[in-house]
Amino acid sequence: MTEDLDSVERRAWSAVVTLAMRVPSALDSRLQREFGMTHFEYRVMALLYDAPQHRMRLSMLAERGHGSISRVSHVVSKLERVGWARRQAAESGRGIDAVLTESGQSKVAEARPDYLVAVRKLILDGLDGPQKAELAVLGERLSLHLVRTLGDLDSGRSTLDD
Repeated sequence: MTEDLDSVERRAWSAVVTLAMRVPSALDSRLQREFGMTHFEYRVMALLYDAPQHRMRLSMLAERGHGSISRVSHVVSKLERVGWARRQAAESGRGIDAVLTESGQSKVAEARPDYLVAVRKLILDGLDGPQKAELAVLGERLSLHLVRTLGDLDSGRSTLDD
């Protein structure tokens, strides 16, 4: 039988669950209402916007966007339908890149200020400078732990099942 969480672990887990449930939902609602995109779609577009030549290999986009290649491919298909992105053979000749179109670049530039205001209001304004730095360290540490524990999203391999 697994031991129950102690009081500090319960508080920590409760905080993580609250953030994991409420923040994406709030960002999805706002971005969907104002700009016609989900938070994950915005994340994919923002990664492309910031990439050299506004293009990135689908596999790299999945890794940096914290989604599976399948999920990213599905999102890029939607972005293609609305004219915000296109697929193009990688310059190396191997693989497929997603490329943000001019319309997609305009959409990111339009959404980014509102997105940043929402991020600040939802999370950052609730912390002082040292707490923001502490959150950054803890978030990076937990992100690395998740990558090590969950492994490759597309392979289905995970140490969670060990």
